Amino acid sequence: MKRLIVVPSLLFALLLAATGTSALDLGVIGPTYEISEPHLLQMIEQRLRDKERSGELKRLEEQARERGIATVKNPPPVAGLHSTETARTFYFDPSFTLDRNILGPRGELLFAAGTRKNPLEVVSLSRHLLLFDGRDVRQVGRARQLIAFYQGRVKPILVGGSYLDLMKSWRMPVYFDQQGLLTRRLGITQVPALVSQEGMRLRIDELEVAP
Repeated sequence: MKRLIVVPSLLFALLLAATGTSALDLGVIGPTYEISEPHLLQMIEQRLRDKERSGELKRLEEQARERGIATVKNPPPVAGLHSTETARTFYFDPSFTLDRNILGPRGELLFAAGTRKNPLEVVSLSRHLLLFDGRDVRQVGRARQLIAFYQGRVKPILVGGSYLDLMKSWRMPVYFDQQGLLTRRLGITQVPALVSQEGMRLRIDELEVAP
């Protein structure tokens, strides 16, 4: 592939040709050169081959796999939470207003935009939600007490620590509040926190733990 140097006289000649005017012999415009820059994809491919031959690529793959496994076993703790200093109880109304129409499978209108609905009218909270930090032995002990008190009708949710280790130890499902979506939504700032349903609201108790 050649690199062309376009000068105003060449543009003028092209315009003349487009309008049917006789072309002019402009002579030699200038030298052309091969493009010497390597193709980006070829360069990346060559670097990958070099890393594969040196064993660096395999090492990088193993490191990425180990980081992925570590993240699954120990998700990043939820930021902005601390162990309960002063117990408090507050309520959360999960009602929301639809910003668009909700249609059925045949296109029929189920709920119009602007309708205010409460999810608890349709699905009740069958189990308490218990959020706590698995890195704090006091909170883990308090969680065990609450699970026993409510005869297992509790969904344990970690905000820090390894849920896999706790799941193996307790032999029951343990969940994790990924990216703090639940605690932020409910306004929880202290743990352990117990979430229960009272009527059409959620009651949230941020519980003290023994020193």
